[in-house]
Amino acid sequence: MKAFRLDELEAERAANDGAYLQFLRERNMSVGLYALNAGENDPQQPHRQDEVYMVVSGRASITVGMETTEVARGSVVYVPAGVAHKFHHISEDLRVLVVFSPPER
Repeated sequence: MKAFRLDELEAERAANDGAYLQFLRERNMSVGLYALNAGENDPQQPHRQDEVYMVVSGRASITVGMETTEVARGSVVYVPAGVAHKFHHISEDLRVLVVFSPPER
């Protein structure tokens, strides 16, 4: 078993000065913590993998392809591989678990 604590992952991510911390990588998936602060721009480009976002804290909007929705704690969003997507209008610091399948390279 592998178990993780969100507060420890957040501390590790912050200590490494990055917006993204991959903390699990297996044969069929990878999982990371993505952080964007209020007012920040999301620099993401489309990925080659399907991905699922689960918002653990914060508030923002996300646009996936041509669709936009507001997200907050508890929101789950699926993004198909190759589709443009961005978080925007980040009104509260955003922390998101990201699951990639297959694993992100």
